[in-house]
Amino acid sequence: MPVKKGDKLKVDYTGKLDDGTVFDTSTHGDHSHPLEFEAGSGQVIKGFDDAVMGMEKDEEKEFKIECKNAYGEHNASLIQKVPKDKFPKGQEPKAGMHLMLQSPEGQQIPAKITEVTDKEVTIDLNHPLAGKNLNFKIKIVDIA
Repeated sequence: MPVKKGDKLKVDYTGKLDDGTVFDTSTHGDHSHPLEFEAGSGQVIKGFDDAVMGMEKDEEKEFKIECKNAYGEHNASLIQKVPKDKFPKGQEPKAGMHLMLQSPEGQQIPAKITEVTDKEVTIDLNHPLAGKNLNFKIKIVDIA
């Protein structure tokens, strides 16, 4: 029975960047279980959702998602400088640190500190995978 919109799926996957670096996998590490989601519901990035449509249980597939259909292009306007004194006292910001910011609507926004000077902290609000093509190898484990 081919995957159609609304099906509940379990998918094993490995995601790699163009240089071969594995950025995520369901087979070990933090996510040692299949990814579960509803096909066509927007719970996963569009390119991944599109790729599973029509696949059968136990079918395997490899595909590439261009950055525009994954996390988008890297957007320079999402890099912002914030006065260092706006950071909580006792927490010294350092380049490479990851933060979780909150929008006025309460949405959690991941950010990364890219530079720290005496007066300012540069924060990148782009998704860590923005501007990157994603290469997946997947297998449909279950369709319900």
